[in-house]
Amino acid sequence: MGNTQDVDRGRDLTEGVTLADFNDRQMLRGYVGKASVLLARVGEEVLAVDASCTHYGGPLDEGLITGETVRCPLHHACFSLRTGEALAAPAFDPLSCWKVERDGQRIFVREKAAPPPRVIANTDEPRAIVIIGAGAAGFACAEMLRRRGYDGALTLLGADEDAPYDRPNLSKDYLAGDAPPEWMPLRPDEFYQKNDIDLQLGETVSFIDVPAHRVVLEGGRVLEFDRLLIATGAEPVRPPIPGADLSHVFTLRSFADGRALADAAERAKTAVVLGSGFIGLETAAALRQRGLTVHVVTQDARPLEKVLGPALGDFIAGLHEDHGVTFRMRTSIKAISANAVTLSSDDTIDADLVVIGAGVRPRTALAEKAGLSVDDGILVDERLQTSAPGIYAAGDVARWPGPQNRETMRIEHWVVAERQGQVAAANMLGDDRLFDDTPFFWSAHYDISIRYVGHAEDWDVAAVDGDIAACDASVSYRRGGRTLAVATLGRDVEALVRRRTLPTSE
Repeated sequence: MGNTQDVDRGRDLTEGVTLADFNDRQMLRGYVGKASVLLARVGEEVLAVDASCTHYGGPLDEGLITGETVRCPLHHACFSLRTGEALAAPAFDPLSCWKVERDGQRIFVREKAAPPPRVIANTDEPRAIVIIGAGAAGFACAEMLRRRGYDGALTLLGADEDAPYDRPNLSKDYLAGDAPPEWMPLRPDEFYQKNDIDLQLGETVSFIDVPAHRVVLEGGRVLEFDRLLIATGAEPVRPPIPGADLSHVFTLRSFADGRALADAAERAKTAVVLGSGFIGLETAAALRQRGLTVHVVTQDARPLEKVLGPALGDFIAGLHEDHGVTFRMRTSIKAISANAVTLSSDDTIDADLVVIGAGVRPRTALAEKAGLSVDDGILVDERLQTSAPGIYAAGDVARWPGPQNRETMRIEHWVVAERQGQVAAANMLGDDRLFDDTPFFWSAHYDISIRYVGHAEDWDVAAVDGDIAACDASVSYRRGGRTLAVATLGRDVEALVRRRTLPTSE
């Protein structure tokens, strides 16, 4: 029959391939029956795993191999090519491994390999771990603890009434109406039962008794801990605008916020979004996709200029304008009424709903009350431990030492929070792991996605390479001749390559 190839699926690996079929690449995509399989060259070996990322199904053959790992081009999840384990969020589920057989020059894959044995935690592990906050960092910490074989008491406290969910989707597919509610939970309810994670929702912590290693809940219940993670996240800033407390005015931080806003959008025709940051613009795009007339009000001269620079800011403004969004630059909202907003210029805009995207502030009140070191976030060391031994902080609330301890950083990125939760889990179990991962986030606007690696609060130069208008470009943010961060359009592999050279890279 000979070696056959399906244009979409690659080669039939049961019929065998040769090293020449890789065409000097490290990866080759193929299939076994209905399953897509990735062949990866690692030194003299050829390893085989599932070909699609377990996060959002990204094509791993379009990603990047580093050592014995492969990273997804979409959201930079990292997997072991040898064991299939999801080593770094946002993916948590492993890839299946496949048996690779060699017969002379030909390489065959016909069946899956047995899963690797489960890793067992240290025998001197803590007896009880409490996690305050069931968002990205809290969930990732709990999941990693159980994945590592920790079998002590594990309590995950969430102030929300919803189990951990995919927050980035709130302002993207979910609000646009493309993602049903059942897509939002990070895990089904039975996951917590199966893994003996005591998920307690709708719970507010009133006090952390640091010397006694106790957490006191609002209702008076007490939870003892040997290790504690504070992952309380951040809360939306609500500017003191008259009318901001009206029922048609929303922030977008929780799943409940998302449901309320999506429900209101079903009945609305006009919307005003305050703020031209990522949440504001993604919300504007989602509401336009629903057919609403959308105005974005911002004090900035162009959207996202402070983060992405003028060139990308102008591109994003044009992209939104092409989709019907109207920008009101260098102005703010003076007052909100039942069906309109009044700008600082005294102009009025009709508004059936208003979304306030004016940024967030870290929830540090618990830490302050407990006497932990706080400075626009809970201060932690390189291992994410706070000023109190055995107590860690991760996610939007944590401020940690930057590269070479030049400055501290607090970054409000979903993937950063998840990876910090994973590192905190490892250190709770006796590891000595530094959090030195390169920050990463992505932002979607209609059918355009921006990948951003690194961290640059300010820069001297935003150097453009390529053609932004053609969505084939990268922007390097430099200070003192040193590249601190890179944003890419249509250059997913470049984002993966450049992350390795940035100051906070591995």
